[in-house]
Amino acid sequence: MRFHMKSGSEENDIVAATATAEHIRKFVFSGSPAERLEIKIPELLQGAYSFYTWPCAPVLAHFLWERRQTLAGKRILELGSGTALPGIVAAKCRAQVVLTDNCILPKSLAHIRKSCQANQLQPGVDIDVVGLSWGLLLNSVFRLPPLDLIIAADCFYDPSVFEDIVVTVAFLLERNAGAKFIFTYQERSADWSIEALLKKWKLQALPISMDDIGKESGVDLLEFMGGHTIHLLEIMRVDSEGTINTT
Repeated sequence: MRFHMKSGSEENDIVAATATAEHIRKFVFSGSPAERLEIKIPELLQGAYSFYTWPCAPVLAHFLWERRQTLAGKRILELGSGTALPGIVAAKCRAQVVLTDNCILPKSLAHIRKSCQANQLQPGVDIDVVGLSWGLLLNSVFRLPPLDLIIAADCFYDPSVFEDIVVTVAFLLERNAGAKFIFTYQERSADWSIEALLKKWKLQALPISMDDIGKESGVDLLEFMGGHTIHLLEIMRVDSEGTINTT
């Protein structure tokens, strides 16, 4: 059984693979005639949140792809990786990537590894997969390598975990001077906000324009977004005087 999703360039395919509702979803990224990257993501439509590629992920993945020349050698951590599309794209662009998800959800971590293997990335060799707990500074957090960039797609999906995420990000940015946190966020309620939490933990968010994202690959992001409102933001530390700290 084969399904087709038009994207304005080549296409994004969904290929049914098993009778257990698992399928492989394909995402195509392109640039010059010689540049084409196809990422295969295993999905379980009837599984938990982390087994499905939510609309925020391809938006962030295309943002990274269009900056692929700057990613080589960069040390990148993805929070709440889920199916890990953005992190896998970064790894394919020769970044040194650590994919993470909840340390008490071994099936989610196993699914991340499966996504890596579907794209010829060997966990522990070509890419790392680590269990983390947001808000808890466990040994796994202290064992993380130095970072240049932290990324996440749709990690702010539940207000009950907002502060845990912000605490984790604040800690990682403090340990990695000059690092940034870039993430996509799906607007689900006008009442949800992290502004007060950012101020509390001495962080500042700046919007990033999404106007040109996807154009290089001939992709219309509105099709990925499916009618949802999605934002792309960058978070950095601020000093005691409220100045953004980039060093």
